[in-house]
Amino acid sequence: MSGTASDDDRRFVLSLGCPDRPGIIARITSFIAEFGGSIMEAGYHSDPDSGWFFTRQAIKAATVPFGLDELRQRFTAVTDELGPQTDWQLLDSGHRRRAVLLVSRDGHCLHDLLGRAASGELPATIEAVIGNHPDLGEMTRAHGIPFHHVPFPADPADRGPAFEKVRELTDAFDPHAVVLARFMQVLPAELCEHWAGRAINIHHSFLPSFVGARPYHQAFARGVKLIGATCHYVTPELDAGPIIEQDVIRIDHADTVHDMVRQGRDIERVVLARGLRWHLEGRVLVHGRRTVVFS
Repeated sequence: MSGTASDDDRRFVLSLGCPDRPGIIARITSFIAEFGGSIMEAGYHSDPDSGWFFTRQAIKAATVPFGLDELRQRFTAVTDELGPQTDWQLLDSGHRRRAVLLVSRDGHCLHDLLGRAASGELPATIEAVIGNHPDLGEMTRAHGIPFHHVPFPADPADRGPAFEKVRELTDAFDPHAVVLARFMQVLPAELCEHWAGRAINIHHSFLPSFVGARPYHQAFARGVKLIGATCHYVTPELDAGPIIEQDVIRIDHADTVHDMVRQGRDIERVVLARGLRWHLEGRVLVHGRRTVVFS
């Protein structure tokens, strides 16, 4: 599926963060009004702790009398006024977004994303799926999507060439999102940096609790009453990247680890799908270790 917007739905989406000061909203909206642009969606957040301002503006593309490149060029006059710390991007919802999925053996998140892409619900094309085991190849190819098997040695010290192959295959598609859909491999620091702001992971716990491997077993041992899932950006620090989305479900003393895994899979699917969609739609602004999400 293309995942692109129709002409009526097409938007130029501005996401921006900068040090807060009076007049930012007025300056941005007056810039848009100067060329007759129509704002279809707007979100604002002023963070008193950091002193930063964040906004997301969706402009109806049909009301802009020039293309995205010229819009970007003209908007630099605004960002110059807002200062050199301004972090911003302009996206065209009519341009196809691309995602590459990394998987292992667990197929529940992959199956969910393939279904959403096939139904047109996911605002991106899944260009390829890469697995360190061949188990999910048949499922992937049934959706008409290429599957690449990259074997990983048992010894973590020998996995450098395998990660390099994954990088080569992934970068060939220049993806807007690299999704670790239960990939179960720790990306090396250089790959985290290379895909910074694009690599998205689903962790099967409510971070920062129970980082690393076997979080359901850790949760069971602690007797928790809530288990959850966390969608976050991947950084060199394990399971500590900026959080995009989280959710939880309630369990009780009668639930076994197997029960927790089964129930947890449901929440993992939903959390990953939400987080990936918000990322692709330019709804997530990262500031340090935190995010502002205009959901």
